[in-house]
Amino acid sequence: MTPVDKSSHATAPSRGRFVNSGNGPTLQPIDIGHPKYLALIDPDTAFWSLVKPNKLAGVLAGDDELLRTYRKKSARFAEEMQMLRFGLKPSAVYFNPTDRCNLNCTYCYIPEKMRSSGRHMSRKRLLEALRRLRDYFRRTVPKGSLPQIVFHGAEPLLNRDAVFAGIEEYGEDFRFGVQTNATLLDDETVEFLTSRHVSIGISLDAATAAVANRTRKNWAGEGIFSQVLEAMERLRGYDAWSVICTVTSENMRHLTRMVEFFHAREVPTCLMNIIRCTLPGARTVKPSDAPAAKHFIAALDRTYELYRQSGRKLPVANFSNILLAIVAPTARRLMCDISPCGGGRCFFALATNGDMFPCSEFIGLKKFRGGNLFKHQVEDVLDTEAFRLVTQRKVEDISPCNRCTIRHFCGSPCPAEAYEMNGGMDRTGAFCEFYEEQVRYAFRLIADGKEDAFLWDGWDKGTIDTFVAP
Repeated sequence: MTPVDKSSHATAPSRGRFVNSGNGPTLQPIDIGHPKYLALIDPDTAFWSLVKPNKLAGVLAGDDELLRTYRKKSARFAEEMQMLRFGLKPSAVYFNPTDRCNLNCTYCYIPEKMRSSGRHMSRKRLLEALRRLRDYFRRTVPKGSLPQIVFHGAEPLLNRDAVFAGIEEYGEDFRFGVQTNATLLDDETVEFLTSRHVSIGISLDAATAAVANRTRKNWAGEGIFSQVLEAMERLRGYDAWSVICTVTSENMRHLTRMVEFFHAREVPTCLMNIIRCTLPGARTVKPSDAPAAKHFIAALDRTYELYRQSGRKLPVANFSNILLAIVAPTARRLMCDISPCGGGRCFFALATNGDMFPCSEFIGLKKFRGGNLFKHQVEDVLDTEAFRLVTQRKVEDISPCNRCTIRHFCGSPCPAEAYEMNGGMDRTGAFCEFYEEQVRYAFRLIADGKEDAFLWDGWDKGTIDTFVAP
């Protein structure tokens, strides 16, 4: 985590602490559903303050010292947001070592033909790819920092021997992670990965087989719930694993049960990602915004209750990231909820044949193939039209996002589903109200001084206050 602006950390509004990362007095009030406070936001740069309704007129009229103090630092806050949105370079790669998967999940973003009959990357080719990526990052990543390689998929452990060879050969050059469906996480595999402190992400969509197996199943139509549970037991006690739960119409009513299930099994962190609707199959299980938000927020409330009872957090990383986008903008760890998003800008995806895409969501969409790692310089690929379509997608160019007060806490995700589902990069993604309700909820937590319970321990290490209200 780089040093960040912590002035947006307003755990107790009554102490007069306000958040920053904004510019100018173009502040807009929004109702956050709190009995005592509303949020006052500069939508251009995400500066915000919590204000009592009876004080609003005075603040907007400039009678309050807040705006006068804020104007003195607004240029710096604008620069920070500009750097966050346009000044970063890739430091991670989502690396597909195989096209194939042993599952046929309903909402997968990789075309079925690739998953059923694709090919593996050879051991020699995988090592060569890692060498090329190492050489690129040596030119771009600050000395002392390690870029990240996440073996992704499809199912990377179908090509386990090549993946393990890469981790062994380049363990000093990268931080490695593996995102897997968990069906191949046997004792030997877990021992290899954990002994080398490889991050492990697995997937599970419900706390019962009856629900989880509706969307995650193998080619014979059989669910894999029991296999995932076995893998979770093998990982219990390891500090670098997580579980992704994809929120769909099939499981949204079971999210509260899901976080109870994760907490009982000592999952260090989880994600409850709303489904990406890039391909038609995913749209068959797309939930409506309002009920999805209702069940999602109920699950977040339950994580707080569990924390109060046990003293042990269960951060829901995708929500934690939105909370961080408010309290400490440059500390956010994920880059889906800002525009331009992280695709092609903070990370890129590598297909099995070496083709490069801005993000894994675009694998299978030929228009977004920017080049090939084995044929082109990475820097040249990042500057292709295929990548610029993503890296230059801004909320300022999207209606109605360009009029939205919380546009820099959401980012109008996801460009892949906006393009495929709604017809263009200047369109919104599949969800809007779902993100809006998360932001309102996050502000309520801040108003009540609860936000730390939803964030990782040590999230504010190295942060500094750059704005404290007078």
